[in-house]
Amino acid sequence: MTLVAIEGLTVDFDGVRVLHGIDLHVGKGEAVGLVGESGSGKSVTWLAALGLLPGKARVGGRVKLEGADILGAPDQTLDRIRGGRIAMIFQDPASALNPVLTIRRQIGESLALHRGLSGAAIKAEARRLLDLVGIPDAERRLSAYPHEFSGGQNQRIMIAMALAGNPDLLVADEPTTALDATIQAQILDLIRDIRRETGMALVLISHDLGVVAQTCDRVCVMYAGRIVEEAPAAVLFDDPAHPYASGLIGALPAIEGPRQRLSAIAGTVPDPRALPPGCSFGPRCLHATGACTQAPPALTTFGDGRRMACVLAKYRLEPTAIARELVDA
Repeated sequence: MTLVAIEGLTVDFDGVRVLHGIDLHVGKGEAVGLVGESGSGKSVTWLAALGLLPGKARVGGRVKLEGADILGAPDQTLDRIRGGRIAMIFQDPASALNPVLTIRRQIGESLALHRGLSGAAIKAEARRLLDLVGIPDAERRLSAYPHEFSGGQNQRIMIAMALAGNPDLLVADEPTTALDATIQAQILDLIRDIRRETGMALVLISHDLGVVAQTCDRVCVMYAGRIVEEAPAAVLFDDPAHPYASGLIGALPAIEGPRQRLSAIAGTVPDPRALPPGCSFGPRCLHATGACTQAPPALTTFGDGRRMACVLAKYRLEPTAIARELVDA
């Protein structure tokens, strides 16, 4: 059953379009990954969906929470949804936490707003949440400030704050970027354990394909403000169809076998103010043809749960098409 459905989501900054009609759904209890290079629109998609972009942003489309459109909803409605039904963990916990307020005060604010707790009940629940996310000596450390914790502990505190409202969906925006490999693994294990216990859905925004492969059921690959491929995680990593997705996965180092030079994608993500005609990935694509410059390709759906926006999609749908074209040529 669909929990959140994003339909035709667009975002413009100062007249420049940075999201070009995002269509995405998240089912109850599902884990969905968003991957792509910096500037592809991963974070902006969910900031726009939750009404967290600055006032100069122009947002279009629809965002449905269990069928009810919440895009452009009154602030009072969004305040109940954000942190209550949908919680978000931001990239840098050091900047997301208030340095002059104790941890108890910051977690307590979420508990009071979304669950109506007060007094001793707030302290007891805040302590339980810190225990849940693995903060030692939780009762004493409720009185501490963010600078008294390590980066990994601050990220755990951010997870505790996100869980304070018992959300149906957790949006984790690069939750392990600033952490070393050991702490990163602990945070991912923690998120998996919490999802298993609560049935919470997850959207994981990351450029780390290994993290996404371990955590997510389904993956959306974004490029230049569009979804270019979507597939079950196992399908995508075993057989990427879009040239961009193939390039991302091809750049991963092999664990086994002889060491080889990594395969890099030439060029950079285009400036949204000067997108190339047709497919935005065309200038970097090794398979580009004249057809790629005509118009941005639409997402085409396949039988294996995959969607792809590429002129090569027709060869996936009809394998004999390429043979006929070669004969005709």
